[in-house]
Amino acid sequence: MTGTDRATESHLFYQAGNRRPTVDHSEGIYLWDVSGKRYIDASSGPMVSNIGHSNPRVIAAMKQQMDAATFAYRTHFVNEAAESLASLTASLMPDGLDRIFFTSGGSETIESCLKLARQYALATGERERWKVISLFPSYHGSTLGAVAITGMHQFVEPFGDMIRVMPKVPAATCYLDHDDLTHEERGLRYAEMLKDEILRQGPETVLAFIMEPVGGASTGALVAPDSWYRRVREICREFGVLLIADEVMTGAGRTGRFLGSEHWDLRPDIVALAKGFGAGYAPLGAMAADRKIVEGVMANGGFAHGYTYSGNPLACSAGLAVLHELIENDLIQNAADQGTKLKEMLTSLMDRYPFIGDVRGKGLLLAFELVADRQTMEPLPPELNAHTALVEEAHQRGLIIYSRRTRGGTIGDHFMVCPPLIVTEEQLEEIIDLLVESLDAFADAAGLSVNRS
Repeated sequence: MTGTDRATESHLFYQAGNRRPTVDHSEGIYLWDVSGKRYIDASSGPMVSNIGHSNPRVIAAMKQQMDAATFAYRTHFVNEAAESLASLTASLMPDGLDRIFFTSGGSETIESCLKLARQYALATGERERWKVISLFPSYHGSTLGAVAITGMHQFVEPFGDMIRVMPKVPAATCYLDHDDLTHEERGLRYAEMLKDEILRQGPETVLAFIMEPVGGASTGALVAPDSWYRRVREICREFGVLLIADEVMTGAGRTGRFLGSEHWDLRPDIVALAKGFGAGYAPLGAMAADRKIVEGVMANGGFAHGYTYSGNPLACSAGLAVLHELIENDLIQNAADQGTKLKEMLTSLMDRYPFIGDVRGKGLLLAFELVADRQTMEPLPPELNAHTALVEEAHQRGLIIYSRRTRGGTIGDHFMVCPPLIVTEEQLEEIIDLLVESLDAFADAAGLSVNRS
């Protein structure tokens, strides 16, 4: 392939068959294809590129590590990049969560969390604890263990015969509720559903509860009421259930705190990090666990789990440089500040587009949902395929956004607008301008009304 897009048959395949242009180079929040067309990465890929593309300091750190050693197996050698990254990561965790295990991505990290939790139950003589309760909708990864706790039909049903699907409780989709409860009362009602499910399953059998502090692609940046987080933590403590925070998407500063859990002073027992933790520079994830849990497992024969690339020095050198960029350039605060502005800009679009039913999220983990009726929150007709049609309109205009079906993965349409944490206010305005063009075009094609005055 030279200066033009590949015209011959590709031997690669992914989730879908649609072809995309070939990327040529990238810088900051932008990417260019081989024809020279520029794209704004307004979703940070799949919410990965937290510090933007082609950061020279990260690249320099990786080159320095490449000159030293690109691979050293963890049972043969200690490597300084992994040790330094573990130390810095531990310093960013809540007190006591200072034992770090590296992986190559989110799904691997979730598997590690599940296996550590189970081995801790065995180490403490609670063999009957094996059930992991999660939310519906939710998404926790693509391995079979992660699929078992995922709450999205299309990702679970094809593999149902191969796994033991775990119990689910409803996510706190309070924005869809029509009742006389206050927002905080609704949060408590959803939290009590967790307690009810623990009791229904038998508390002695429940190992853990896993949740994203702010919803990811499955719910479109869903934020529960403050009351939900407090009560969930209390319930887990009451029944000796481990609380696992899936911070694969929310972690590494995306929500305006290093961990999304920090917004509610929520202390998990185990944390999963990936995506923005390596920021797209190398496949990298990390599990951070309570020292007591790890020590219990290690004293009982060790952690029966591992990956070939756990603690890979090249990946860890990238991750270490990424964290230094986040900290030294105050990008987490920028995520909070620019996220507030972007959320206001997205909310203001509701005046122009009656079919935007909700805008939600924290920091630069934001989404908007399209509906047929804002009062009832009835979804748009599925045949409009809004979740793909709007993404295509945006892509044609050089704007990359991310979409999923909102309600269990089958109906509803939401769109993630999550630019890199380096984004400026001027770039936010550029994103909104292109989004308006895309929404106008989508509305015209779908026959939806727009207030253009």
